[in-house]
Amino acid sequence: MERTDPAAANKTPDCAKPTDNSTADPRTDPARLPLLQLDEVKVHFTVQKGLFGAQTVRAVDGVTLSLQPGEVVAIVGESGSGKTTLGRASLGLVKPTAGHVRFDQQEISRFSAAQRKAFRRRAQAIFQDPFATIDPYMTIFESVAEPLVIHGIGTAAERKERVYAALRDVRLTPEEEIANRYPHTLSGGQRQRAGFARALVLQPDYILADEPVSMVDASSRAELLYLLRELRDRRGITFLYITHDIATARHFAHRIAVMYLGRVVEEGPAGQIVDQPLHPYTKALIAAVPEPNPENRRQTRPVLQGEPPDPSHVPSGCPFHPRCPAVMAGVCAKAVPPLREIAPGQWVACFLFDGQK
Repeated sequence: MERTDPAAANKTPDCAKPTDNSTADPRTDPARLPLLQLDEVKVHFTVQKGLFGAQTVRAVDGVTLSLQPGEVVAIVGESGSGKTTLGRASLGLVKPTAGHVRFDQQEISRFSAAQRKAFRRRAQAIFQDPFATIDPYMTIFESVAEPLVIHGIGTAAERKERVYAALRDVRLTPEEEIANRYPHTLSGGQRQRAGFARALVLQPDYILADEPVSMVDASSRAELLYLLRELRDRRGITFLYITHDIATARHFAHRIAVMYLGRVVEEGPAGQIVDQPLHPYTKALIAAVPEPNPENRRQTRPVLQGEPPDPSHVPSGCPFHPRCPAVMAGVCAKAVPPLREIAPGQWVACFLFDGQK
């Protein structure tokens, strides 16, 4: 989605002070180049409809986003908003229909085989399901060591030491015992930690973390988030953190981008987005976050009505207008609102803010 200020099209929105739980903003040098850039990225799929028909699903429909080295950007939104597809595009696992994905200033779609293999060493992923990401027929040692074997890194002794170091980093100890176990003997939290170790063993610069804590219990979720934050601070890893949970995004990320039907509708510093949301959709997501207050059982909480539309039939104009509680008749259905900087570092795509900034 284009921003209204042409001079700002290639600039990352400034990140304000980090949240109380985060470290200093890693982007201290204004001349520092982004590690990952997504410019007007679109990912459309053609699916069969009936015997002879077809329709286009616009999973991602024009997203511009940059991640600085050491920065954590969270992508939040309902199921079907295009978060995972955008993440997969950032790793080159899905080819964009239009737009550009650049890693370290290089277009990843133009990588040679050797460049792509080198890219795989620097970019890794942590996926949602800890029961599907680790081979049940391999020991934890074999699973974590496999990326080192594929890339021909180190001798057998050196690989062993790196695997043990990765297990210690994710607090799977004693590492000698854990390394010889099979996945079915581990708890869900331990298995997810093994997935973290597998992603970390190559010492990557960038990690796509796609709902990495959604399938573990609440206590393990908190531990894993603290672990990710520690790795972020100690190693300076850049994360694209995909989640439904805007509360964990505030805890872990420097910046939040809110997606709806393949578009970014609000973007800005994590604390600012959560404490002072501007877009009606962001407000609805935050209102849905449960609060530990017994009085809430006697109160009716605001609920966003309806379900997200089918991405193969995106509404005209602002895609959120059929569900928006602040919709303006004759305005919102006619055109797609551009992302504009409404508050310092906070970009919003909504006609409610026409004439501001």
